Amino acid sequence: MIINTAARINTVEEYYFSRKLKELDQLRKKGHEIINLGIGSPDLPPASQVLTALETHSKSLNNHGYQSYRGIPALRTAYANWYKKYFSVTLNEESEILPLIGSKEGIMHLSMTFLEAGDEVLIPNPGYPAYAATARLAGATVRHYDLTEEQNWLPDLKTLAQTDLTKVKIMWINYPHMPTGTAATIDLFEALVKFAQTHKILLVNDNPYSFILNDQPKSILSVPNAKQVALELNSLSKSHNMAGWRMGMLAGDAAYLQEVMKFKSNMDSGMFRPAMLAAVEALGNPSSWYTDLNKVYRKRREMVYKIMDALDCTYNRSRVGMFVWAKINDKQVNGYELVDKLLAETGVFVTPGGIFGSQGDDYIRISLCSNERLLTKAYELIIGIRSFKKWNNK
Repeated sequence: MIINTAARINTVEEYYFSRKLKELDQLRKKGHEIINLGIGSPDLPPASQVLTALETHSKSLNNHGYQSYRGIPALRTAYANWYKKYFSVTLNEESEILPLIGSKEGIMHLSMTFLEAGDEVLIPNPGYPAYAATARLAGATVRHYDLTEEQNWLPDLKTLAQTDLTKVKIMWINYPHMPTGTAATIDLFEALVKFAQTHKILLVNDNPYSFILNDQPKSILSVPNAKQVALELNSLSKSHNMAGWRMGMLAGDAAYLQEVMKFKSNMDSGMFRPAMLAAVEALGNPSSWYTDLNKVYRKRREMVYKIMDALDCTYNRSRVGMFVWAKINDKQVNGYELVDKLLAETGVFVTPGGIFGSQGDDYIRISLCSNERLLTKAYELIIGIRSFKKWNNK
């Protein structure tokens, strides 16, 4: 390169899965058969009427130009109806909903809108790496708060309250929690809202897993007065099998969203209108859509439990979401070591828990986004190395 990178880029690394996918691709090019059980990218299609809507609207000559930065009115209305029906939350479709090009975009927008040097951000450990990365890119200081299995992967707000929170501007939460699968409760959300009000902190709940293997989807915005201190991200990636479509949203008080719009409107030029119209169809899916989708995931999860048993890992069957999170019982190996050995010996890739923070070092995660045939093959490859205990210690 003939120029130096900006100092801010040195505060982050290339995303783990971006690097790992390159490695898996290189292994395939060398002739290795790889089974990727690591990433939560749904392998199932959206509902048929969604695909039909995309095709139909794509044929209209009037649907290929620039669109509003706020999305089309029909999409905002559909999001509002979705939140009212499933979360019992009333949102003003004109001012309290901001469609996004995927919710990951929203994480960056929020960080760049509200954070700067001198600010601190509370980020869960373990948690989605993008929270910390975007905070650092915005120049803020990351403060991790530990989640532990002993505390059911919930924040210890009492301990946090005893620390100096005067510089904290944003607290990221993510329930249902990724990677552990801990479900949200109204009691938790009420406690978090009270905590945020007391310490004048903006809460942001990242909520893309609320419908996966979870019969009671919840929103932090359902708590009285939550909009004063809380925003919520959501998306259609997991709930509607539309990960590649990049259909997300930010919900909350109009004053917050108007500030985010100042940044967002300088970053994109709107979304593809036919995709938005198809998303309207998806948001109108009947409740049976989620029921049928979860039947598939329940069957897959049973197979993943067998894989975890073969790897001598323990897990909690009450968890929700698109992954199984499990603790490694062998104290001689951590998640990274186990994952690398498993990949080298079997061609099966799973996710090391450590990529989500130090609290995940002794854990691994397996995605439910592979069909039963692939999951069965992975299981057979693992148990085929005699017993995992002998294999791991040889």
